[in-house]
Amino acid sequence: VVRLGPRLAEVCAEWPRSSWRPVGQARRPLSTSERVPRICIVGSGPAGFYTAQHLLKHHKLARVDIYEKLPVPFGLVRFGVAPDHPEVKNVINTFTQTAQSDRCSYYGNVTVGKDVTVEELQQAYHAVVLSYGAEDNRILGIPGENLSGVYSARAFVGWYNGLPENRDLKPDLSSKTVLVLGQGNVALDVARILLTPLDLLRKTDITEGSLAAIASSKVKRVWLVGRRGPLQVAFTIKELREMVNLPGARPILDPADFAGLRDAIKDVPRPRKRLTELMIKTALEKPGEKEAKIWASATREWGLKFLRSPLEILPTADGKRARGIRMAVTRLEGSGESATAVPTGEVEELECGLILSSIGYRSLPLGSSVPFDRKHGIIPNHLGRVQGVPGLYCSGWVKRGPTGVIITTMNDSFDTAQSVLEDLQAGMLNVSNTKEGFESVRSILQSRGVHPVSFSDWEKIDAAEVARGQLAGKPREKIVDPQEMLQLIGH
Repeated sequence: VVRLGPRLAEVCAEWPRSSWRPVGQARRPLSTSERVPRICIVGSGPAGFYTAQHLLKHHKLARVDIYEKLPVPFGLVRFGVAPDHPEVKNVINTFTQTAQSDRCSYYGNVTVGKDVTVEELQQAYHAVVLSYGAEDNRILGIPGENLSGVYSARAFVGWYNGLPENRDLKPDLSSKTVLVLGQGNVALDVARILLTPLDLLRKTDITEGSLAAIASSKVKRVWLVGRRGPLQVAFTIKELREMVNLPGARPILDPADFAGLRDAIKDVPRPRKRLTELMIKTALEKPGEKEAKIWASATREWGLKFLRSPLEILPTADGKRARGIRMAVTRLEGSGESATAVPTGEVEELECGLILSSIGYRSLPLGSSVPFDRKHGIIPNHLGRVQGVPGLYCSGWVKRGPTGVIITTMNDSFDTAQSVLEDLQAGMLNVSNTKEGFESVRSILQSRGVHPVSFSDWEKIDAAEVARGQLAGKPREKIVDPQEMLQLIGH
């Protein structure tokens, strides 16, 4: 019997039954040859670690090296998961077990594509798996997007989660109204962090600098804006329920947006039905005792605006900062997930001093030798096998696009790992040709002045962060400067 955490249990309960594998159909361990396959994984987020986990479990001789551009591992589990969702970060315990395997090595502080090329990795390993995720964000493509006060939600999340590249963001929180473009879980995350009472945030691993900025924040209202309607929101019921029950904040949902929706959701899939029912209940029904108590004493508020598409960020008189946004009012053509937003010709303006764009992440190409579909932001592949490049694979967001939750990435990564194992079994990867793996790469990195960070080095950084956190009554205080990390471990 396996006990599931509440988050994973909820995800599994709503996972399509058609995607479940009966126990008898579990992936079989493949027989191994006496040759040792050397496999390299680029990226140490969930996709990278789940790929490594499956390879090590099902091939008893394989050796796996994981490369990461930052000194610290775990990708979006460390830098993307909200500080007030510590239970989601428990997968780090599983990833740590994988990294501590005597057949697995971690090399942080190595940027593939700059410090070592994909071609050089292909010469050193029998198989190379690209699992580097989506490191960029989609742009709005509208006038005023580059004004001060306009940020991607990705950068804002990176700022409060300690992602080194975003540590100097310094968002101006002096405006009473914030507008978030997008209605997914990341949009709800940033709204919730902006509105959460300080005494709750202080108990999380939010960074010291962002906590200080939020402590002096003047933000009182957050709007989450979507081009389509309530039936097309991308967030999930757990995150919406958190917002509805957020202490000190009341929801603003226009009853007119939900009129007649009870009939429209009779035949939709259960997760969508439950989610819409919660929105309808919040918008149309008298609040229960718990909600009424929260909302009566609320000093902040959040709301959902539907059928609005951004046209232009409006500048202040000096032309330097954002003061508001002009949006097209839209209507829906079609229904359900395939409905599209069409401008009605009507335009609306809204005053706000901080605008966060949460319209999705985007993967970037990794050099001319790796095929890349710029339109879809993925590496063209079949079951994780990169098209036209034998021995090269991909998993995670760079394989399928930036969608899904951690369990989606787990299954996706297991599938890619299985493709590698099947190719080993079929002799498509020539392991009779001995490869030296990191021993070959080490000399390349040394010649370029690059000093990799080991997993034991990371454990020293981890211990220092936990110790600093304990002094502040937090689970950890993240170090946000890579140079400070490297100095800590004597690099």
